[in-house]
Amino acid sequence: MSRSDYIFTSESVSEGHPDKLCDRISDSVLDAFLTEEPEARVACETFATTNRVVIGGEVGLSDKDKLHDYMGRVEDIARAAIRDIGYEQEKFHHATCEITNLLHEQSAHIAQGVDARDGKEEGAGDQGIMFGYATRETEALMPAPILYSHAILRRLAEVRKNGQEPTLRPDAKSQLSLRYAGGKPVEVTSIVLSTQHAHESQTSADIRAIVEPYIREVLPEGWLTAATQWHVNPTGTFVIGGPDGDAGLTGRKIIVDTYGGAAPHGGGAFSGKDPTKVDRSAAYAARYLAKNVVAAGLAERCTIQLSYAIGVARPLSIYVDTHGTGKVEAQAIERAIAGVMDLTPRGIRTHLDLNRPIYARTAAYGHFGRAPEADGGFSWERTDLAAAIQKAI
Repeated sequence: MSRSDYIFTSESVSEGHPDKLCDRISDSVLDAFLTEEPEARVACETFATTNRVVIGGEVGLSDKDKLHDYMGRVEDIARAAIRDIGYEQEKFHHATCEITNLLHEQSAHIAQGVDARDGKEEGAGDQGIMFGYATRETEALMPAPILYSHAILRRLAEVRKNGQEPTLRPDAKSQLSLRYAGGKPVEVTSIVLSTQHAHESQTSADIRAIVEPYIREVLPEGWLTAATQWHVNPTGTFVIGGPDGDAGLTGRKIIVDTYGGAAPHGGGAFSGKDPTKVDRSAAYAARYLAKNVVAAGLAERCTIQLSYAIGVARPLSIYVDTHGTGKVEAQAIERAIAGVMDLTPRGIRTHLDLNRPIYARTAAYGHFGRAPEADGGFSWERTDLAAAIQKAI
């Protein structure tokens, strides 16, 4: 039986965190290639350190001349991403940092397993397991600790960028510990917030005075109490930040990207990967299905696992766990979701309309729990499959 009274903690990191900066560059490269060709193949990795960014991986377009042209645009794409995040530091500046582009054409041996040819269905881009999760504890059907950790940093980024808080800088981390009673989040027991700032003279108390009103604005009323422990810039000065303070790498914040540790993770990163890679697309499909199961009233909580083999189109397995909250047997839900959605890589991409340049926006503040957007962004957050799942049970 699941515990109903406990404390659970999740963390988020801002768009200026070194790893997230790398995710943003990788996804910006992906968006550029998808803009040129919806079926573009991209597996882009980024590394960042003091005054240096290195971009590598594999890309593919059907037109080889355009492929080389687009690879030549990668430096400008990276600089634009760094500028938008807000880095203009002496030792990491969008205009002056050194950028090395090592992207090359996709391996033919990978392509032969993925591409549809000779009557064979398009296969998965790799083997692996992917998880999706949804829970009734928030309106977004997300775990509260990660949802609100993201919300705090997103709000601080807004006031930094619009000039309301000119001494805040891009690199930041948040962490919320929430007390649950009867399975529902009721109180913040502790909050940790570390944010880069402009001046060495600014103390932890100064930074708390800046950020606390925005944190109170974001969190539900009553969650912050007299007993809540605050740790704002607990080590003191945080002026040196971003890739100048610590190296960054694409794909190192996969728990931040998903459920904050409240649900399993298959281990595959998302950023920089086109949607033929099931690490990304099948994780989005699993979230979509889990969210629709909960929205359909079939469970209060739902975890879905999908598994794939490289070059094989159909998932090898579908597993559902409703954590003792299901209104029907898990096996019935497994059969239903297999019948209402084509879970081949192409079926997922078609159903969720994933062959679009919608990925740079996912690189910070979570891939899940966001509102679906008019241009197809966050399509996996829709609940338009709930009725079909109910009918299929």
